[in-house]
Amino acid sequence: MGKPQRYPNESAEYRRARDELLGAELEARRAVERAAELRRALPLGGVIPEDYVFEAAGEDGTAGPVPLSGLFGRGQSILLLYSFMFGPEMDSPCPSCTSILDGVDGALPHLTQQASFAAVVKSPLARVLPFAASRGWRNVRLVSSAGTSYNRDYHGENADGEQWPTMNVFVKRGGQVRHFWGAEEAPSDPGQDPRNLDLFWPLWHLLDATPAGRPATGFPRLDYDPA
Repeated sequence: MGKPQRYPNESAEYRRARDELLGAELEARRAVERAAELRRALPLGGVIPEDYVFEAAGEDGTAGPVPLSGLFGRGQSILLLYSFMFGPEMDSPCPSCTSILDGVDGALPHLTQQASFAAVVKSPLARVLPFAASRGWRNVRLVSSAGTSYNRDYHGENADGEQWPTMNVFVKRGGQVRHFWGAEEAPSDPGQDPRNLDLFWPLWHLLDATPAGRPATGFPRLDYDPA
């Protein structure tokens, strides 16, 4: 561990507590790196049961069919598909999913240098695209899975059709599309919500650095009262 920094007028009590936290932060970073190593070492998952045909908007704004295999960018072999909770029976999109995609949209010019990305919704695109425009999303590619079993097969909904958020990673190998990783819900500690999506949700990492931490309930929202 390197020489600790010092801040103006910090007390000896603060520095002792901060040094203890530095050790815990190092342990947490090592655990994250270990999990990433295990994730990278996963054997390939199963071949997709079918080349799901989604509805996608073209560059001219018109919608047309695109198979899952067609969502890989030119020359790319990795595809991340986020299951966006905005089913046909929902009055409005999931605020948490919206928060995630708000952040992902800005990161996509960087991400797509290495991998492809799309958000899958069960609602028709005609219902989803106006909402995306209202959020100012410029980079998130939205596709509709209506009429396919993709959501059910890859845990974006349960047996009753209730929508669930998740991320799945697919790879192209030898002319096949195979599943690589999915954001499964690991057991949570008492009092904690499932945190299977925290890996790519910067909001919580920022709040974890504050004295108040994460709000307990009712956050995030689609909009906020003006100050």
